[in-house]
Amino acid sequence: MKKILVTGANGQLGSEIKMIASHYPHFDFIFTDIDDFPLDQTEVIVANFNRIQPDIVINCAAYTAVDKAEQDTVVADAINHLAIATLASLCTVSGAKLVHVSTDYVFDGSSPVAYKEEDVPNPKSVYGATKLAGEIACLKNCPESIIIRTAWVYSEFGNNFVKTMLRLMSERDTLSVVNDQIGSPTYAADLAQVILTILDSTKWESGIYHYSNAGEISWFDFAKDIKEIAHKTCEIKGIPAADYPTPAERPAYSLLDKSKIKTIYGIEPIDYKVSLKIMMERLTP
Repeated sequence: MKKILVTGANGQLGSEIKMIASHYPHFDFIFTDIDDFPLDQTEVIVANFNRIQPDIVINCAAYTAVDKAEQDTVVADAINHLAIATLASLCTVSGAKLVHVSTDYVFDGSSPVAYKEEDVPNPKSVYGATKLAGEIACLKNCPESIIIRTAWVYSEFGNNFVKTMLRLMSERDTLSVVNDQIGSPTYAADLAQVILTILDSTKWESGIYHYSNAGEISWFDFAKDIKEIAHKTCEIKGIPAADYPTPAERPAYSLLDKSKIKTIYGIEPIDYKVSLKIMMERLTP
């Protein structure tokens, strides 16, 4: 039985992996989070890794407060970069496999077409820069690792765009949502299934992969879909990102090309609206 260490287990993705872990009884999951596996403390990472001695590591942990990272650079770098370098080195020494989750924010958003894995990154934010540094360290220290870049993650767990929109639609008559940032959402439950499908397959092909749900929309479109499914009456107005300034710059276009993960692992991304409906049904008691 392979021992799988999951970091960031109380976050959106980690929580979804917990939900389906029982479907994989041949894996022994060890779920950890910031309290028992803090990624900003190198000595603790090393001690816990050596104590657990995992066969596989799924790193779901990250510093994801995108705007706060613009000021909190040291901690963001420690979690998104330096911790990954440590984990990758430990995996190489022990022979463990590593799956690391990254982000569309490594790109600058200037592409006219969906980003492929080999496209040159150019992050515009501290968050994106630290995640890219983590990718580089991951592949340098553990060349056999798998990195999955994803985007616009949401789930019934934690804080995310979908839950925020549902709350605001219940509180307000009108909402303004950015309409010139384009990408595709990712339901964390789908990403969790993708990761375990890869681990359960007979092949391990290292490198970077892209995964999100299928579709190409703006945040404004996403909000309208949430409104439709939830049968809300709040008016949704589209505004340019320039009218909603934030400390961290977001990529204007960050659609991810999923051809590689389809070809190598036979994974077909689910349409974003199908997954959105499932998630919202789960939110309703």
